[in-house]
Amino acid sequence: MLPAPQHRLPRLAKRRRQKMATSAHAYVRGSTVQFYKWLEDRGARAIPNGPPVWICGDCHAGNLGPLADSNGRIHVQIRDLDQTVIGNPNHDLIRLALSLASAARGSDLPGVTTAHMLEQMTIGYRHALRGPASSRVRKSDKPDCVRVVMQRATTRTWKHLAKERLRDLKPNIPRGGRFWSLSRREDDAIQQLFKREAVRKLVASFKPRAEDAIVEVLDAAY
Repeated sequence: MLPAPQHRLPRLAKRRRQKMATSAHAYVRGSTVQFYKWLEDRGARAIPNGPPVWICGDCHAGNLGPLADSNGRIHVQIRDLDQTVIGNPNHDLIRLALSLASAARGSDLPGVTTAHMLEQMTIGYRHALRGPASSRVRKSDKPDCVRVVMQRATTRTWKHLAKERLRDLKPNIPRGGRFWSLSRREDDAIQQLFKREAVRKLVASFKPRAEDAIVEVLDAAY
């Protein structure tokens, strides 16, 4: 039986703890609050001060991936900004370094590999500070694993995702253990959201369509 909306948070917290217990990297990824408590316990002097700028706030390896700009060019960048805040950029760098180091350790890679990873992270950040033009990296300078991911990303469309996830004649999200059905009140709110003219125009603008194109909500899940 699916849990009621008011009972979801404890279930999700328990599932997160179970995932975090599987590996050190999963723990680093899921323990954002603990990470900042750890930084606070180290004292202000342990962390270099940086100018207050927009930071990811949860910058770990799992939040990096291919993104396209307005011209269709693909770059590997931060793609999860739900905890973005104005803060010390060193928080992002320390969290990403910790994530990379724990992932390397979990993969039984030698220490020198970890050192190279952190060195390249620092070099990349330094290049970015010089400005957009100087931060561009030639294709030949990118690691093979990055070039493969970017190449695959350029050929992916929503239809590829639909074929992988949506298996019925009428597309719907398979529930299983990953998704929960919405309550009737939540479903009604989703339907009302996409009836708004501003939202309809936004969705219709993703591809050339008639100005009066109708948006239909096929399915939604939590």
